[in-house]
Amino acid sequence: MDNRLTEILDLSIAHEINISRLYSLFHELYEEDEDFWWQLSIEERSHAALLHNEKSAYKHAETVPENLLADDLDALKASSAKIESLINEYTAHPSSREEALRTAYELEISVGEIHYQEFMSRKSCSLSDELFKQLNLEDKDHADRIKSYMLAHGMSPEKMG
Repeated sequence: MDNRLTEILDLSIAHEINISRLYSLFHELYEEDEDFWWQLSIEERSHAALLHNEKSAYKHAETVPENLLADDLDALKASSAKIESLINEYTAHPSSREEALRTAYELEISVGEIHYQEFMSRKSCSLSDELFKQLNLEDKDHADRIKSYMLAHGMSPEKMG
């Protein structure tokens, strides 16, 4: 497996784990939404585990399913750094429940997550793509789920004014 692909996989795994950590923090901070956050946190951990499995399975094939990963290392690094910063900020100074949901929505439509969702939505090209999707079928569309959750609770995913 080439160094660039290894680095992208490692960053992608760390990115998913960091999002899981943020959602676990939200689970602790926002009691009224704790089940929602817990489920998302578990699913992000599952994404990380599946990516780790892809790294192991494709170690010798030098490929992973097409379009599964972001290919912009700098953007992925920046996104991971932003998540680390958010964890520190929310730990020190929790903001409103609505702002936490908005933050999660913005993360889910960001570079580190959007490739995953696009991969899950596209037509499968191979048996390995289809197997990956089947293993992870329940863990997709986080952005849509967060948006729907917010709307159902009288909040908007878009910042006002």
